[in-house]
Amino acid sequence: MSGPDTIVACQGSYDKPANMLMPTSDRKKIYEQLFADGVAIAKQDYNLKSHPEIEGVKNLYVIRALKSLVSRGYAKEQFAWRHHYYYLTDEGTAYLRQYLGLEEEVIPSTHKQPQKSDIRPSFGDKGPRAGLGKPDTDRTGYRTDKVGEAGPGAAPIRGGFGR
Repeated sequence: MSGPDTIVACQGSYDKPANMLMPTSDRKKIYEQLFADGVAIAKQDYNLKSHPEIEGVKNLYVIRALKSLVSRGYAKEQFAWRHHYYYLTDEGTAYLRQYLGLEEEVIPSTHKQPQKSDIRPSFGDKGPRAGLGKPDTDRTGYRTDKVGEAGPGAAPIRGGFGR
């Protein structure tokens, strides 16, 4: 019976959902994608049927699995404009490597150093700063002394100040 003093226990709410069960295969797909990229993005849409980057996995599963990693200190989360941004920490990298059974040499793409190319760009005969020097015409002509017409009452023209 419901009354003013009766406490009704709910199995979760919008803010605090109940413990979620998800298929192990989906959790593994989420972890594999996170480990491969080092980052993950999820739109705050709990009703989305499939996550755009992880095929066949509900967006809700992605959000909850990554929030679980955040609560354990394996990932960091930023939230902006209805999107969750998750970043894998060093502890998270070690945990996922152990969970997925990967070797020590395998690292996320965000931890890899970019490859530098040995080929330098060609600038032709003029060099890298061709066309960026002083122009051929002198643009300082407007700075010359301005003097009025010769004759009675000739005074130098002073411009600008005092207006």
